[in-house]
Amino acid sequence: MENGNASRGDDDVGVTRPRWRFSRPSGGTQLTAAGTMSIRAVLGRLNSSVDPSETRPVVRLANGDPTATACFQTAPEAEDAVVDALRSREHNGYSNSTGEPHARSAIAEYLSRDLPYQLSPDDIYLTSGCVQAVEIMISALAQPGANILLPKPGFPLYEARTMFSHLEDRHFDLIPERGWEVDLESVKALADDNTVAIVIINPGNPCGSVYSQDHLAQIAETAQELGIMIIADEVYAHLAFGDRPFIPMGVFAKIAPVITLGSISKRWLVPGWRLGWIAICDPDGILKEAKVDQSIQNYTNISTDPATFVQGAVPQMIANTKQEYFNKILGLLKNSADLLFSKIKDIRGITCPHKPEGSMFVMVKLDFAALDGFSDDVDFCCRLAKEESVLVMPGTALGMKNWSRITFAIDLPSLEDGLERMKSFCERHAKVEA
Repeated sequence: MENGNASRGDDDVGVTRPRWRFSRPSGGTQLTAAGTMSIRAVLGRLNSSVDPSETRPVVRLANGDPTATACFQTAPEAEDAVVDALRSREHNGYSNSTGEPHARSAIAEYLSRDLPYQLSPDDIYLTSGCVQAVEIMISALAQPGANILLPKPGFPLYEARTMFSHLEDRHFDLIPERGWEVDLESVKALADDNTVAIVIINPGNPCGSVYSQDHLAQIAETAQELGIMIIADEVYAHLAFGDRPFIPMGVFAKIAPVITLGSISKRWLVPGWRLGWIAICDPDGILKEAKVDQSIQNYTNISTDPATFVQGAVPQMIANTKQEYFNKILGLLKNSADLLFSKIKDIRGITCPHKPEGSMFVMVKLDFAALDGFSDDVDFCCRLAKEESVLVMPGTALGMKNWSRITFAIDLPSLEDGLERMKSFCERHAKVEA
């Protein structure tokens, strides 16, 4: 700088131009790396692989938004609640940084139904979807030298946020042969004095698993032994349609403190409404003593919050949505999961080690000993998109190379069509036996 002006340089034709200093803003490298790891970035690559001349409809089995399908729509009571909130003219202003009191109170009561203790509204922090809840927790825990334990496979947002926040992540295994249970021995081997938390996703994204009460208790006991908190990602709470019921991790908060992340997105099928929460399940006050609640509060003070009219609708949504609606959605998911698990058995080169019991996804293994010409799972998924207009998520994006995640939250005819196309694709690329 000279006399307060940007320094200047001459180009090849002698014209003097400013020499700007912001070609790569601070944090650009981390932002680029984190951004390329996101689900949205992978979906963009898959979409760009689809042949534009293809006349068949694209079958989207890669992402977790079922609302494009007519059979997966929200409850009329939820729509009425939003309309009533809007027309009341009571929710047009700014919200409190932690959320509107009536919404926090309704969510505290809603979550407390399944817990052996009562949450208070002060335990609830409303967020712009569960994505922001993840962002807040990772940011609140990030400190020099700290690390966090993440599941493999898992949801890539966690790894992207830890990278961006300079929080070291360490990945523990989920065991497919045991219903994708946590490998607790690998957890113990990874943890050290700088480990601050372990992330547990139940019901499981991307695995479709639902953990038993005994396994959840074992996770809590392991966290207690290691002296770490549990971040329970329960965005798919109650979407359990197998033999095991959904049990919240907060049930075991007397053993180890739990921070629950959730939202209305999946159970009410409204991911675009962007309302989630952080719930502090800490009956013994361990997290409060460590001032974790203050860190969360401080982050919400410099962050955005959910639309106030959606917050205004929450109490009515929770109170009025009938159990018949939830049962209907569970029935649809179970039928789709059953179809997928049955059809996968007939596709050469693809195996499913565990029938999905919850959420909207399943992980399948790609056997490249039976398939010819693929370098890895990303190559497989991109070529499937190009040749068959079927989108499935490469496992590499979720921490599992040579696997793939498939969603079954789609209407049965489209799911069957997509699986038939996958079967044709695999038959066309099958290795010829000698």
